[in-house]
Amino acid sequence: MRQFVVVGHEAPTDPDAISLSDLPGAGRLDLLCRCVATGVFLSHGIREAVRVHLVVGDALTVTFDADSLRHLHPDERNVAARIRDALAAKPDAIGHMPADVSPGVELRRMGLTATLDRLLDAGGTAGTGGASTDPTLVQLHEDGDPLVDAAPPEDPVFVLSDHRDFTDREETALAERAERRVRVGPKLLHADHAVSVVHNWLDTDGYESY
Repeated sequence: MRQFVVVGHEAPTDPDAISLSDLPGAGRLDLLCRCVATGVFLSHGIREAVRVHLVVGDALTVTFDADSLRHLHPDERNVAARIRDALAAKPDAIGHMPADVSPGVELRRMGLTATLDRLLDAGGTAGTGGASTDPTLVQLHEDGDPLVDAAPPEDPVFVLSDHRDFTDREETALAERAERRVRVGPKLLHADHAVSVVHNWLDTDGYESY
């Protein structure tokens, strides 16, 4: 399982604040939508065993599970409409129990720290050799070690920020939980482009297999 946690610092938690005609004006929701699309879609298909978690306002987390998604299209407006539906389902999310928005989409009343702890406490999954593996939390950051020098983990959880830097509190939470801190290249990339680079790194087993 590959998982991406994307922190949206300015995206609204109120569905009425989302206009499908102005996604950049909704706290750069356009960028978060592209992260979802890049995370779960292939050309003419959907990836297997991938989840994308959008942390909004450090209060809510919208999860897209590629294995069970239905009727989702890769354009920004379609993804944004599903996010808006998720935020509208907030009353159905009680405690840490999720609200089921649509097949493959859930909303939880969790900020970043609670989301990271949930993913790390979820237990291991079957790795390539059939043995259970524990999730490896990896922070994507411009000051991290080069991606090319790292070995791909079997059950990675990648955490990245939107167009803003991680806050001090977020950095502290990640420092306490992340096993690695890596950068995808020498240039600063948009968050969705970073997701694409990471996918390629994993698809090629660390740029070893094409």
